[in-house]
Amino acid sequence: MGFRKKNKSPPVLSHEFVIQNHADMVSCLAMIILLGLMFEVTAKFAIMFITVQYNVTQVLDEKSEPVNLYQYGPKDVATVFFYLLIAVILHALIQEYILDKMNRRLHLSKTKHSKFNESGQLAVFYLFSFIWGCSILTAEDFATNPTFLWEGYPHTHMVFQVKFFYICQIAYWLHALPELYFQKVRKEDIPRQLYYICLYVVHITGAYVLNLHRLGLVLLVPHYLVELLFHASRLFYFSDENKQKGFTLWALLFVIARLLTLTLSVLTFGFGLPRTENQGFSLADGNFNVLTIRMTCLAAICLTQAWMMWKFINFQLKKWREHSQNQASKKKTVSPKSKPHKREPTRGGAANGVVKSEDKTSPRARKAKAS
Repeated sequence: MGFRKKNKSPPVLSHEFVIQNHADMVSCLAMIILLGLMFEVTAKFAIMFITVQYNVTQVLDEKSEPVNLYQYGPKDVATVFFYLLIAVILHALIQEYILDKMNRRLHLSKTKHSKFNESGQLAVFYLFSFIWGCSILTAEDFATNPTFLWEGYPHTHMVFQVKFFYICQIAYWLHALPELYFQKVRKEDIPRQLYYICLYVVHITGAYVLNLHRLGLVLLVPHYLVELLFHASRLFYFSDENKQKGFTLWALLFVIARLLTLTLSVLTFGFGLPRTENQGFSLADGNFNVLTIRMTCLAAICLTQAWMMWKFINFQLKKWREHSQNQASKKKTVSPKSKPHKREPTRGGAANGVVKSEDKTSPRARKAKAS
């Protein structure tokens, strides 16, 4: 882990050396890019990494001031790369100064330790993204005008906050791929994490490239709220296993979020976009409003929601079985033990075929008495 002092230094450029010092290496690379701003020769290239590109100035009315809007282009790859480096640094800082200290206090097992780190990192990201997304939607005034999802398509121009939001989202989920190596994620956990990382990258990048950033933003905000609640509940569960009420609320909101996603997607691709004026396919104009692309996007969203519901149902069934087993084991331990019954003597005073005499004198005394 970066920023961590170790007693023994591993060999330079070995796997352990890279893992322990990856945040320091990435910090040096980011500093080199920032230092490029100081020199006129390299400033043009450094700005391409740091600042948002493809700004366009528009004048809506003669009396109003010009508005700076943004488009996307190939130079955005450099910007995403730079903020990917920033995400790696922030990931290391959160791990070192927050999560590792909490792990030392909780004394978790290796399995819980890995899940605690995953939930801690994602909870911070989901909280930040949810607040940021809500602020953008509030400015767009989506609640009073849902038709803005498809009106005026293609939406080739974005305000600064929207474009920077998508740049940061793509950068974060791309940074999660090398973090699987840096964090020494267990082999059995890698496929599960790869699934959702790739789904995020494909869906967010698709919404950005196809000029569907309005729909993508509206779908991401409630989804991030649900995921935030889940990972926060899991953090509380690891600290105290009796705290499970958050999972009940998460289960309810999860189903609502899936229905909301399907409803808005069907409205946009099935009813909204087919009725807009700009129909056709044009890379120059950024217009992808054709039946093939609309149905492909809708099918991708529906399949993803179906897969998520399948995983959710399996998760709930697994929890239900564990709960039933725990309740059954508790009933066995709580039930009172049956007391042993005293054996009653058989008729004639014989027990098990042996006749017991009530005379308590010794055999020698009885013999003398008889003589």
